Parts: sequence; structure tokens; C-alpha cells
Amino acid sequence: MPSEKATALVLRVIDFSETSCVVTLFSKEFGKLRALAKGGRRPKGPFEAALDLLALCRIVFLRKSSDALDLLTEAKLVRRFRPAGSDLASLYAAYYVAELMHELTDDYDPHPPFFDLADTTLSALADGGPVERLTLRFELATLRLLGHMPLLDRCVECGTTLAKTRRVPFGPIEGGVLCSKCRHGKRHVISVSEAVIAMLGAFATNDQTWQEITLNRAVYGEARAVLNHYLTHLVGHKLRMHAYLGTLF
Repeated sequence: MPSEKATALVLRVIDFSETSCVVTLFSKEFGKLRALAKGGRRPKGPFEAALDLLALCRIVFLRKSSDALDLLTEAKLVRRFRPAGSDLASLYAAYYVAELMHELTDDYDPHPPFFDLADTTLSALADGGPVERLTLRFELATLRLLGHMPLLDRCVECGTTLAKTRRVPFGPIEGGVLCSKCRHGKRHVISVSEAVIAMLGAFATNDQTWQEITLNRAVYGEARAVLNHYLTHLVGHKLRMHAYLGTLF
């Protein structure tokens, strides 16, 4: 069985035995993969203590042809995630990055631009970048890159361009904004301010204009609630780190 080489971020590490662990990684070349690291809990060995959560590694593994775990044979540390000082906000945001990567991707479905986005975001968080801004950017760019971005500029059901108004109906189940006609009779629809819709669109774009947006506490809080609802519907359950994100601003 030939070995494969990849650059990967460590998303999860679960103890398997006294000396081994099961790791979930997201690689640039192969996407998400799960592997058994025999001896992975030993301080010395083929992994050289590289299997820390959020670490960037160069790995070698044997890919299994069945549903069995892959076998990780080597991991070389490139970079550990270590936020400056005791910055809990950066740490929470980084854990959220890992959670979204795990929940929104399938095994062996590579997305190189998404890998680069996550790697860049984690580096910026470790360097003390603005946590709330980087978190929003990662969420919205992730939705765009993975094909889950909600429709914001016209009704998601009939395609009608919505008239300028202070608040807009947003359907997490439908996947975007709704006109008044299509909104009728639907449950779980959220009333969202026009400012939030504009912010979500700006943070999702493929340029750098999001860096110039001034975050307003009220608008950010409302955007946070909208994204929490939408992502909860998308993955089918509440995300663990959502409980901590309200402390970031």
C-alpha cells in the first residue's frame, strides 16, 4: 500500500490507548481524513509531539481502501497555534475554526482554497489579529467557498429583488432572504436589519473590503445571532463554540 504525503491541520485528537490516538486532520491535498497514530501519545517517536490541536503538520499516511481508519506513520510540526499571552478570545475563535472545518466538510473532499483560508485565519489569530472580525470573515468566506452561502440580494424562492427596507425576512431553512409574498406562512423566519444583510455580504466577498468595515456592537450582535441560527440548521445541531462567541466583542 503506497504512502501519501500532505500538509494538514489537526482538528481533533482522541486517546485510543496508552500510547496511541485517533486524529482528525484537514489536509490541503486530500481534505478531511481520520487516522490512527500508533505511538502518537509518546513524547518521542515518529510524530515528535506534532499532533497538537490546531497544529500545522506535514504528514505521511497509509490510506485504507475500506471504512477502516487510515494509518498515520509520520508527522512533522510546521507551526503550533499559540495565541499571545492568555488570550482566551483568540483561543475560542481558533477552536471554532476547527469545529466548522470538522462539521462542514466530508472525508476525502479536498478544498485547497478553504484550507488556505483556515491556515491564514489561524495565523492571524495567533498573531493577535481582531478576533470578532477574523471570526466573521472565516464564517462567511467558508460558506461561500463550500457552496452554502445564503442568498442575500434577492428572494431565495422567487428571485425577486427586495425593495429597500429597514428589516428583511431571513429564512435559515430556505437559505436566504424572502420577499413578503414568499415569507407568508413560513416558520422559523428571522427579521434581520438591512445593515446586517449588508455586513454579511461584505464579509463574504472575495476581496479585502471586509477589513475596512467598522463593526458596530448592535449590528455585530445581530449578525452573530443570524449566523448561529443558519449554521445550526446547516449542520443539524448546535455548534459547541457558539456559546463562547458572544464574549468576543
